[in-house]
Amino acid sequence: MGQQQLLLIVLGVIIVGIAIVVGINIATTSAQSSNRDAVIADLNTIGNYAQQYYRKPSSMGGGNNTFTGWTIPPAIDTTGNGTFVATVAAQTVTIVGTGTETGNDGSAKVKATATVTLTGITVSIGN
Repeated sequence: MGQQQLLLIVLGVIIVGIAIVVGINIATTSAQSSNRDAVIADLNTIGNYAQQYYRKPSSMGGGNNTFTGWTIPPAIDTTGNGTFVATVAAQTVTIVGTGTETGNDGSAKVKATATVTLTGITVSIGN
């Protein structure tokens, strides 16, 4: 083989290697983003359950204008998207969702926090 052919083979191997690394990075980023979006969707669903509890009279098993006594339903405290833990106060609920994918820093899982009040649900993205 001539020098030119060897150079083309080496160049081809380098290009393929770079393409593989870029592909892996894109797949990882996509998985993180999808998991983060799914955790946020679950946080909104769980937040809606909390708001329903708040509005429901105590005679019907609700909070009667307070979140006190509300807990995340056991069927949805752990999903395929992650796990969820609530901190309940009288007028707010803070729900932390921890996803299944590794987050941006590479050491912790995807995380998002929802603050639920009577008038809305605010989600902030962690890792």
